[in-house]
This record gives sequence, structure tokens and C-alpha cells, in this order.
Amino acid sequence: MAKRTLTITLDADWKSAMRASARQAFGANAYQGETLNFETPGAFFSRLTSRRWAVLNTLLGAGEVPVRELARRLGRDVKRVHEDAAELVELGLIERTEHGALLCPFDDIHMDMHMRQAA
Repeated sequence: MAKRTLTITLDADWKSAMRASARQAFGANAYQGETLNFETPGAFFSRLTSRRWAVLNTLLGAGEVPVRELARRLGRDVKRVHEDAAELVELGLIERTEHGALLCPFDDIHMDMHMRQAA
């Protein structure tokens, strides 16, 4: 199976970010990775909390992990881990397997965010 990569970007002009990602993907002969864009820092930090980062970090490279086992590894309540996992599934950062376990399909996740002085 080919390795999957994800770049997380922060770009208020989401349409341009989407077009650039599509141009890169369709203009290449080989897999170029995937992109997840957030329009604002607030959108990013509200969806990717520190607890959700911990879920993602624990799943990265771990293979299929049942929710109860993930909660045990994190030292957290199963219900709360399930809620955080549901948000990460919605964002496409993790996947639920046919057996109900969780899996991070990416081998590499890269953050690409810049702060610039307002014009």
C-alpha cells in the first residue's frame, strides 16, 4: 500500500487553496499527498484541540486500535475519546474500520501555517 501524506494548511481564501491543491494533484503523474485547509486559526484550534492531537498522535503508525484500547492508552474516558474520534473522522484525519476500530491512514502529517503582518 502506498504511503499517504497530509498537509494541514491555514488559508482564509479556501477556494484558492482548493484550486491550488487540485492543480497540483491533477498536474502530477504520481501521488502528491492530501491537503486539509482551515480558513482561520480559530477554526483550526476549535476543531483540533490538544486532546484530539493526542488521539491522532497515538493512532499515527499504530494500526487499527479499538476505541476502548485507545481510551486506555490515553488514560481518558471512553465516551470522550469516542467524541473526539468522531470529530477526527469527520475531518478525515482518522478512519473507522469495518470492525469499528480507529486507524490513522497517514504516514506523515505536515503543518503549513504562516503568520504575516497585515497590509
